[in-house]
Amino acid sequence: MQIAKPNLPGQIVLVLQGGGALGSYQAGVYQALHEAEIEPDWIIGTSIGAINASLIAGNEPGNRLAKLRDFWKRVEQKSFWAFPGLLPSVNDALAYWSTVTNGVASFFTLNPLAQLGASYPLGAGRAGYYSTAPLRATLLDLVDFSLVNRCSPRLTVGAAHLQTSAMRYFDSRDAELGVEHIMASGALPPAFPPVRIDGELYWDGGILSNTPTEAVFDDNPRKNSVIFAVHMWNPTGPEPETMADVFNRQKDIQYSSRIATHIARQQQTHGLRHVISELLAQLPEHERRKESIKELAAYGCPTRMHVVRLLAPMLERENHTKDIDFSASGINSAGKQATPIRNRCFSNARGRASSTHSKGSSCMLAMSLCLSRQSRSPVTLLPAREAWIARRSLPNSSLPCAGGAWLRNAIIRQRDLIPSCRTEARLSELTAGVRIPAAALGTFP
Repeated sequence: MQIAKPNLPGQIVLVLQGGGALGSYQAGVYQALHEAEIEPDWIIGTSIGAINASLIAGNEPGNRLAKLRDFWKRVEQKSFWAFPGLLPSVNDALAYWSTVTNGVASFFTLNPLAQLGASYPLGAGRAGYYSTAPLRATLLDLVDFSLVNRCSPRLTVGAAHLQTSAMRYFDSRDAELGVEHIMASGALPPAFPPVRIDGELYWDGGILSNTPTEAVFDDNPRKNSVIFAVHMWNPTGPEPETMADVFNRQKDIQYSSRIATHIARQQQTHGLRHVISELLAQLPEHERRKESIKELAAYGCPTRMHVVRLLAPMLERENHTKDIDFSASGINSAGKQATPIRNRCFSNARGRASSTHSKGSSCMLAMSLCLSRQSRSPVTLLPAREAWIARRSLPNSSLPCAGGAWLRNAIIRQRDLIPSCRTEARLSELTAGVRIPAAALGTFP
């Protein structure tokens, strides 16, 4: 039976963080959305997120998963020094040093001149320990920039202006994007050299904002949006007990980019925009026609934003080298069967045991969207979802995923929610017959 595509309350926005080798998780996120017949209207990415975003925006929907698979297979590190019988920490160290000393095929190679000393004159456009020329060739091979510039979906990538420290978002809606814009967004210093665009040098946008959700809230004009914000760095974590724990936790904190604070500020600011709009409605018509009032009214906004945070789980034996571990086990799942794309099963972080898997499936998307058009909240923030690693190998010919239909049915069911829904019990009643744990549902006004 043909099932109607989900009718969500706004444009679909996919926001992708930077995180190096951890970016293979984002491919699994897109796979799950694709299987649910949810294609993004707008993709915003930084660093590896910008690369994945370009692979999606620069290909037709039917080819996107294949291109993502191809990219992650190309950058998989072919290690000749892995010894399964050794301690896992030894293989982790070998994978790390292999990347540091050799680079990653189809991504970056060692810049020998940079090894001559920190004061050696490399030139502004070559000042990095590695060359990203292989990445340029890879992107030109896998991404059709004529499709990117059709703006369907819209693509936005963030980069840091080197001389002014200002964040700049390059947007296919406003100007033509090319391979340089994607490479600039991923030019993380000191490893990679800056990229010059229109005479100006740019570094990786992640050094300023690694979770660029603000681009949605600051858009002009704004639209009602359902924002899937994909987080690969854990904003919360245990107290470190070893120096290895310290290095790992420090990197998580640095690149999680103050997620909670940023979202809280966006909620507050967008709430004030609604206050302005509501106050304007209280004024008599003749007052609203005044130019001075019109100018103030421009600060108001009636749009509603629904933020769905998708949080990647901690990897087995996770350490601070996780973002440069391009080994097969690092990309796919530590110490398990290698797969072309790392698969995750989205689930409620508090109720992992309630997640269900269909027989033979590689990935189950177990997530509910409690999104009501009648919600009074200007910003609906769903609880962060953790994910599982699906440790099954995938056949080369396809990326099977039973989660798509699951999510699609859940969303279709959830859109019938009424404004009086205030308790998890009531929400559970409304979703009878749909495999959504009650604990996974948010409580909204």
